[in-house]
Amino acid sequence: MLVSLMMIPQINSLMAQNETIKTIHNRKSVRNYTDQPVKTEDLVTLVKAGMAAPSGMDRRPWEFYILQDRGQMEALAQQLPYAKMVANAQAAIIVLGNPDVSSYWYLDCSAATQNILLAAESMGLGAVWTAAYPYEDRMSAIIKTLNIPEPYKPLVLIPIGYPTGSDKPKDKWNEAKVHINGW
Repeated sequence: MLVSLMMIPQINSLMAQNETIKTIHNRKSVRNYTDQPVKTEDLVTLVKAGMAAPSGMDRRPWEFYILQDRGQMEALAQQLPYAKMVANAQAAIIVLGNPDVSSYWYLDCSAATQNILLAAESMGLGAVWTAAYPYEDRMSAIIKTLNIPEPYKPLVLIPIGYPTGSDKPKDKWNEAKVHINGW
């Protein structure tokens, strides 16, 4: 007999009591922001969370560009088809990787990006992952607009601000995708 995983009491209890688990489940893609400024020290805290991510062979091929310049943010919004919301955000973080340091830079930078998104949620900030890599036009727009030197490649641009409350988390749980001790 197949038992529903959500019926296991320990799972429900852990989800209800653990702040980290709550943050993970409350994380959402926030595309709508208030005009409230985001403090530079809060942006640095997000980057520190990014740097706490795992990295293959501890190579840490990442670099982080904190963007608060309104003109550059508007220029990027015009060039990036899925990052229009950066024009209304209060800041952005661009996560970049150095392929000379690791051929798996994009994996390490993805882990760093997820840490930033979770940290933003935990701090009451809103953020959204907008892809640059592997799209040459998007990467080029960021590189040219921000004058990023070689060999760095932008993985994502993360618009950041205080959420208006209109963006909601999605319940992505799908028990059919879980296989225990067999397919």
